[in-house]
Amino acid sequence: MIEWLYLAENIPNPAPKAPPGMGGTFSDWISWGKYIGMFLGAMGLIACGGMMMVGRRNRSHLAAEGASGIVWVIGGASVVTLSVSLVTALMGG
Repeated sequence: MIEWLYLAENIPNPAPKAPPGMGGTFSDWISWGKYIGMFLGAMGLIACGGMMMVGRRNRSHLAAEGASGIVWVIGGASVVTLSVSLVTALMGG
């Protein structure tokens, strides 16, 4: 058991590094993903607002679905916003 701990202590842990020529491409992909997430978040809030407006009279279930959807949209937007920071913090970059 102690042998495994000794081996684990000596494993190198280098910082993340983009393959040659891919640094700009990866940055583009991340920025495109964030832009798509921003667009989907805006459309999700618009859809939730529309559901709340339409469901105001005699369709209270639709209005409640729209109101509860706001929490999910904000949660999803938070994950997209924090994605790079979280991965960088976890991977030690």
